[in-house]
Amino acid sequence: MLRTLYDWTLSLAARKSAEWWLAFIAFVESSVFLVPADVLYLPMALSRPDRAYRYALVATVASVLGGIAGWFIGFYAYETIARPVLEFYGKLDAFDALRLSSGTGFILLMLVTSGLAHLPPIKVVTILAGVIGFPLGWFVLSAIVARGARFLFLAWLLRSYGEPIRHFIEKRLGLIAGAGAAAVILLYILVRYAF
Repeated sequence: MLRTLYDWTLSLAARKSAEWWLAFIAFVESSVFLVPADVLYLPMALSRPDRAYRYALVATVASVLGGIAGWFIGFYAYETIARPVLEFYGKLDAFDALRLSSGTGFILLMLVTSGLAHLPPIKVVTILAGVIGFPLGWFVLSAIVARGARFLFLAWLLRSYGEPIRHFIEKRLGLIAGAGAAAVILLYILVRYAF
């Protein structure tokens, strides 16, 4: 099923309406959809490098708006919407464990790492932020910074290095971003518990 969703999302890049699809995928990715917007963003930016930054802006704005929708789902509709979605993806137990152990500092850290590296998935963090009542203003600011940094960095890479960087991004960027996210989490834990 995941491969079918991935292939379908990738096929949208060739359509005239690709920019609208990018906005839609970036929006729903931040609240309920499984496939990251990068799957659509990368081929679009490679086929039109002159629009890479424009696409990055579209993806950022839509992703932040989708994150706000996820926050509202968590805050106002956890039992009716969020819980069934989490059960569908098999993430309810992990979500409940995060919910019970999360404070605002940890949520902020997860917003940044999920925005940059999809660790944990952004939809989980946006819903969790709403459930625990993370301040909406801080939520929006951190989402803009994290998601904007991700898409603008990809735009810069694609504009600077073009097609050769595509394989690197598709194969290794998640691993590198994951290692960076792990380093940030480790630093947070050290600072929080060592001092």
